[in-house]
Amino acid sequence: MGKPPVIELRQVSLAFDEKQVLSNVSFRVDQEETLFLLGVTGAGKSLTLKLILGLIKPDSGQVLVQGRDLTPMSEVELDQFRTRMGIVFQEGALFDSLSVYENVAYRLREEGLIQEGEIERRVRQVLRFVEMEEAIDKMPSELSGGMRRRVAIARAIISEPEIMLYDSPTAGLDPVTSHTITMQIAKLRDVQHVTSLVVTHHLQDAFVLANYVYLEQKQTLVPVLSADHGGPRPLTRFLMLREGEVYFQGTTQEFAGTNDPYLLKYLA
Repeated sequence: MGKPPVIELRQVSLAFDEKQVLSNVSFRVDQEETLFLLGVTGAGKSLTLKLILGLIKPDSGQVLVQGRDLTPMSEVELDQFRTRMGIVFQEGALFDSLSVYENVAYRLREEGLIQEGEIERRVRQVLRFVEMEEAIDKMPSELSGGMRRRVAIARAIISEPEIMLYDSPTAGLDPVTSHTITMQIAKLRDVQHVTSLVVTHHLQDAFVLANYVYLEQKQTLVPVLSADHGGPRPLTRFLMLREGEVYFQGTTQEFAGTNDPYLLKYLA
């Protein structure tokens, strides 16, 4: 028998003011898998992330994370459970009044760590991982959009989460900076072996993550089929929401090779 999914939605429905926003949505994300969640604006992608974080509860159905149903959990239980997950919001969502150091350290302090030496060691470690240690004393206003996004990733991984959720992590960034963020996501997947759910409008980023792996020795992305890699293809799948329902879910090959008119329009 295979391992249970890390994230699973079972027949989840949700309505606001009698408007149905999600209808019988079911999918799973397996261990070390990356699922790309696609769909036009208003399809329910960000709401799906909020359900997985337990920030909102479904009207019906189940939201399970690591086998546990979030719906009956109290807010105290959910707070403790959320430490297993890291979230990177579209705009980074850093605290403007706090330095990079304090932004990244925030979660450790929330969790009760008070030894400043240990806090600094861990902050520097994750900033080094995203190649931002030199910005440790800067304020968010001094950073570019891409730098803010990398600091947001550092803050998300400070607690060593097993699950990463990304809400349009490359939105509004230029192609070079987008590639840098995509490489950080691949690095987390391939070096730390986290399970990821990525909401994105940028199909190019998704296809890069599906077809390239981060090679630690070279500190860069290499094609899955290259001689440098020689390992297994990363576990990746695509899921398309349309009008609050699952319209498609399948492998990279199935998605790229589709003949469905709606998906072809999205791919164009």
